[in-house]
Amino acid sequence: MQNSSKILIIDDERVALKNLEHVMKKEGYEVTSTLSGQNALKLLEGQQFDVVLTDLRMEKVDGLQILQRSRELYPDSEVIMITGFATLQSAVDAMKHGAFYYIAKPFKLDEVRKVVKEASHKVALKRENRHLREQLEGYQGKVKIVTQDPSLQKLLDVARQVAPVDTNVLITGESGTGKELFARYLHVNSKRAGKPFFAINCGAFTEELLASELFGYEKGAFTGAAAQKSGLIEMAAGGTLFLDEVTEMPTSMQVKLLRVIQERELLRVGGTEPIRVDVRLVAATNRDVQEAVKSGSFRQDLYFRLNVVTLRIPPLSARKDDIPLLSYFFLKKYATLMKKPVTEIAEEVITLLLNYDFPGNVRELENIIERGVALSNGTAIELAHLPEDLKELNIKTFRKKEGKIPSLDEQEQSYIQWVLNETGGNKTLAAQVLGIDRVSLWRKLKKYGLEEGQGSD
Repeated sequence: MQNSSKILIIDDERVALKNLEHVMKKEGYEVTSTLSGQNALKLLEGQQFDVVLTDLRMEKVDGLQILQRSRELYPDSEVIMITGFATLQSAVDAMKHGAFYYIAKPFKLDEVRKVVKEASHKVALKRENRHLREQLEGYQGKVKIVTQDPSLQKLLDVARQVAPVDTNVLITGESGTGKELFARYLHVNSKRAGKPFFAINCGAFTEELLASELFGYEKGAFTGAAAQKSGLIEMAAGGTLFLDEVTEMPTSMQVKLLRVIQERELLRVGGTEPIRVDVRLVAATNRDVQEAVKSGSFRQDLYFRLNVVTLRIPPLSARKDDIPLLSYFFLKKYATLMKKPVTEIAEEVITLLLNYDFPGNVRELENIIERGVALSNGTAIELAHLPEDLKELNIKTFRKKEGKIPSLDEQEQSYIQWVLNETGGNKTLAAQVLGIDRVSLWRKLKKYGLEEGQGSD
C-alpha cells in the first residue's frame, strides 16, 4: 500500500511505540518515532508532519504541549491523542485545544488505523482546498477559463493561437459548457480587445426581430421605426460579435449573414446603401452542425465560412478534475457577492458532485454552489444545502459520441460497465441491480468483452 502522508509517533512506552510504528509503516505511511516529548518538539521545529500521534501523559513535555506547538507551526496538520489515563477532562482538554481524535489505552489497532487514515485524508483535503483557492486568485477579475483538465488546456492552447488572428471561429458543445466564455476569451486575447464585444442568442428572436437586432433599420422601415437604429454588427465595429446557437438562425437570415462575411458590408432593414463593417464573428451551437447541414436547416456555405477553426468544448462529466476547482471558484464568487463567510465545501459534497453526471454542465454546477452559499449559515457548504433531488439521485446522462447517437447495445454496455464500477466489480450485486440473473450477466459480459478484470462474485 502506498501512502505519502508523514506520521510522527510519540510515546514514552517503548513497546507501545514500536507497536504503533510497525502498524503505521505496514499501512504505507512515512513514519518518524520518538520516546521523548522534548525530542518531538525538536523534530516539529525541523519538519512538517501530516499527522502527529502522541501519548498524552509524558514527563517534562506532555501531549498537550505537543498539540499546541504543532497547531502553531502547522495549522493544516492533525494531532491524535493516546493515553492510558482515560478521563473525561483530559479528553475535553485535548479536543478543546484542537486534537483530531482521542484514543484511550488499551486501544484496538483497527481503531488507530481508521482514525489515522481519516486524519490523513482531512489534511490532504485541506491542502487541496488551499491550493485551489491559491489557483483561483489568478482568475479574479479576468476572462479566464478555470480548468486543470488536460483536454481543455489543449483547447485553450488552440484558442490562444487563433485569438490574435482575425479568423472566424465556431465553438461547439453542450448547453452550459461555457461557449460564450470561450468567445470572450478569444476577444480579450485578440487585437480587438479594446473594442466592443456583443453577444446574441439567434434562437431567442423571431426572424423580424433578429434582423432588426443584427442589421439595424432605417427610419420608417416598418411600423414603429420612428428613428434610425444601428444593429449589433455595426455596434461591434472593430470588435467581436458572438452568435450563440447560430444553427437556430432562419435560412433567410443566414443568406444575409453570409453577405456580411463575404463582402464586409450590410444593409439595414429598409435601407438601400451598403454599410461597410469591420467585425470578427465567433459562432456557437449545441447542435451537430453537420447534421443540420444535411437536413437543410443550415447552409453549407455559411458553415464553411464560420468553421475556419472549431473549438469543441467537452461536457463537465468528461473533465471531473475540474469539478472541485470550479466549485471553489463559484464559492468565492457568491460568498463575495452575498457577503457571507463561506470558505469551505464539505468533503461529502465534493464526493457527491464528483459522482454526479451534470446534464446541465458548468451552468448547473454554478447554480448548485450559488444555492449552497445562500443556504449556508456557517463557513461551509454541507449536504443539507444541496437540492433534494441531487442528494437522492445519481443521474447518468448518455451523450452523443463523436457526433453519433449511441446504439442500444452501446447504451447497455455503458450501463453495465457503470453498474459494475459502482458495485466494486461484485457480479452478484451487479446482477441484482440490473434485475437479471448471474448467467444472463455473464452472457452480456462475454458479449461486450467485459468478462476480464471485472472483480469478484
